[in-house]
Amino acid sequence: LVSVSSIKPTVSKGDKSPKEITVSSATVGNMDAEKVAELRKRRQFRKFTFRGIELDQLLDLTNEELMDLISSRARRRMSRGLKRKPMALIKRLRQAKKDAPPGEKPKGVKTHLRNMVIVPEMIGSIIGVYNGKMFCGVEMKPEMIGMYLGEFAI
Repeated sequence: LVSVSSIKPTVSKGDKSPKEITVSSATVGNMDAEKVAELRKRRQFRKFTFRGIELDQLLDLTNEELMDLISSRARRRMSRGLKRKPMALIKRLRQAKKDAPPGEKPKGVKTHLRNMVIVPEMIGSIIGVYNGKMFCGVEMKPEMIGMYLGEFAI
């Protein structure tokens, strides 16, 4: 392995492209291992938590357990039950996720349900929310849990 700091391109003033790359001989030792470990520490991203619960645990929650975490207005709406149209939207989102190739975004699903509460199952989906004139494509992110679809159709 060669550390990045040992590669130095030589560039003349008139030419912007490197003409020659000189590499000093570097041995793999403790210094390189420490640098690699340090780079890995820097690249770790902060895990998303919603009111103290991580995303993978949010996906396992039942509707009743999720209701304890969201705001009172959304809790009241969910306590009255998910009706036919919101359930149909969730079913179409599941199908779009299943049909998408692994590692790619699912196909967008259009809806007029601006008053639908965003649940963890929707995360990663693309929803076209109607704003009265056109469908605004919104990618569901974990920060949106507990909010309404209409809040993002701008």
